[in-house]
Amino acid sequence: MADGRHLLRAEPADRIARESEVDRVTLEPHRIAEMAVAWEDLAPQDIVATACDLFGDRLTLASSFGLEDVALIHMAANVARRPLDVFCLDTGVLFPETYSLMKRFEDLYPIRLRRITPELTLAQQEEQHGAALWSREPDLCCKLRKVAPLGRALQGYTAWMTGLRRAQGPTREGTRAVEHDERHDLCKVNPLVRWSDEEVWAYVRSEGVPYNPLHERGYPSIGCVHCTRAVALGEDARAGRWAGFTKTECGLHI
Repeated sequence: MADGRHLLRAEPADRIARESEVDRVTLEPHRIAEMAVAWEDLAPQDIVATACDLFGDRLTLASSFGLEDVALIHMAANVARRPLDVFCLDTGVLFPETYSLMKRFEDLYPIRLRRITPELTLAQQEEQHGAALWSREPDLCCKLRKVAPLGRALQGYTAWMTGLRRAQGPTREGTRAVEHDERHDLCKVNPLVRWSDEEVWAYVRSEGVPYNPLHERGYPSIGCVHCTRAVALGEDARAGRWAGFTKTECGLHI
């Protein structure tokens, strides 16, 4: 772990913070690109430890409480020096099992969980856009209930951590261990990027990390109730998201 944690010591985080006019760690895109090369072969645990050490309380972890996210919370909670900042985009239509798991993690782990809700309630959304928007214009529904709230969730932070993996599908094959998030001008850290499905499951089971029981009922990817179904044997892991549409991403990572 020591090798990974010292990769970025050429310009210490506290020095960068002192020199920053806005009192935040600032990493230029070219430096983030250098970090991506340096971090590529690190174990996920080392990437998590390095990010927590470098960014401190300016790091937040995005969690939908899927399998990757619970693994990351467990890893980070073991190395963070302070309660871990975690946010969930609570659309108001998550599965009951997801809400139960969120509460369980709050009880078990030293985290500060922020539930980020949309500007519009479900009733207000129906009034403005009609009933069951997700069944007619899922892109707009995701924009209102996930993409826009994400911007608010990231305000005041320098970096965010996600559970993105290359094995999750074609749209994520080019994901790096650390990237420049151009939309929000932040550093985006993806510790599990090289792991396979089997590696994530092996870690969760070996560490005894709680996970959503829907994963064992045919739901490899879990989103909102209305836009997630179980997948059949042999189907792509994300085939159960927005079934009936060509849509495969909610818009948070594209």
